[in-house]
Amino acid sequence: MLSKRTIIGLIFGIAIITLGAASLIQHTGLHTDDFQDVIEVGSPATYTIPAPNHTPQHMMITGDAFDLKFSSPSTGLQIPNFTSYKNELKLDWIHLADGETKIQIQNTGNTELEITGVIITSYQPEIFTLDLMVMITGVIIIGFSLGFTLRKPKGF
Repeated sequence: MLSKRTIIGLIFGIAIITLGAASLIQHTGLHTDDFQDVIEVGSPATYTIPAPNHTPQHMMITGDAFDLKFSSPSTGLQIPNFTSYKNELKLDWIHLADGETKIQIQNTGNTELEITGVIITSYQPEIFTLDLMVMITGVIIIGFSLGFTLRKPKGF
């Protein structure tokens, strides 16, 4: 017969494993993100977009004046030095190799910059590892709770 503590531990352990597995399934593949950002006057912003080969990206920057430095993996779109732009800039590019696109923006105008875009990214290995750690935690909780069935420690 299972004790109350064992049943409670089994329920919590199974719930944690289920949450970790659902998160792991959700974090496989590509992730599409619609974003909107505002950069204050005189402030810089840096974006790093990790993505696999052949993923399309879109970004639109609207504001008084700004400088931009852009580098994508392989021989794709490159703006190696800070280049000045006014009013609006639309960036559409496709990753030609697996890697990271790095975008640095400096607001040099008298108004805020509005940045909107649709980016497709791949998930980082750190997130995969975190999901596995959550699942392992559930297994450990189940193991400890089953220990209460075999023998009850002093004080319980």
